[in-house]
Amino acid sequence: MRTYKTSTDGTSTDLKWHEAGSVHFDKSKGTFPNLQSLRQIRKGMTKDQLYYLIGRPQYSDGWRPRQWNYLFHFNTPGQGRDDVTTCQYKVLFDKDGFTGEAYWHQVSSEDGVCPPDLEGKTSHELPADTLFKFDRSDFNGITGPAEEQLSRVVKDIQSYRDLENVTIYGYTDRLGSNGYNSVLSQKRAETIKAYLIQHGIPADKISAIGKGPADPKVSCNEVKGAELKDCLRPNRRVEILIKGTR
Repeated sequence: MRTYKTSTDGTSTDLKWHEAGSVHFDKSKGTFPNLQSLRQIRKGMTKDQLYYLIGRPQYSDGWRPRQWNYLFHFNTPGQGRDDVTTCQYKVLFDKDGFTGEAYWHQVSSEDGVCPPDLEGKTSHELPADTLFKFDRSDFNGITGPAEEQLSRVVKDIQSYRDLENVTIYGYTDRLGSNGYNSVLSQKRAETIKAYLIQHGIPADKISAIGKGPADPKVSCNEVKGAELKDCLRPNRRVEILIKGTR
């Protein structure tokens, strides 16, 4: 890793990162940090306070470094590599040795995000065309991509230590009347709710809401005829919002 200059207030505009596998200290494969501890980190902390929250850094940066570099893993069902997202975390120190800015860096090119959700809230967006036949709200034998996507959702929900609630939003495209689409989207949300209940998610934690053609992702105003249905595909979806404590 090339060196860079840390300003006196513990910031930098020229970040450099270690090779992910070049950890120096023990726990060479990184750690799974406590999310509650990560949320408590803020500017102006001492090194002892930081060490108490997240332990020693996994990388060596010399004697009395102005930066601590960590390798963290997070359980992220449905995201990352094998449902795990790996991130590097860098904390800089000001000239007096107190924490300044902290920065994240994604290690792999998978679909995980660094930092992952630290507030106990995640969301899933599922294409309705994968789950249902066009203009239908019932499962016609869940297999393949649909089964895989829903299994990831169930696994994600089960990863919460204290589940607050799960809200399912069903959406349609704008084809057809608003009344019909409202009913269709509600039925689709209810179908997903039934699936989650069948797989062990408490019914009293789940809400199903049909939004009809609201909040479209695409407009397709210039598209006509047979191509319009395909253009509007992103609007036909189910969104699942999960809240709680992991």
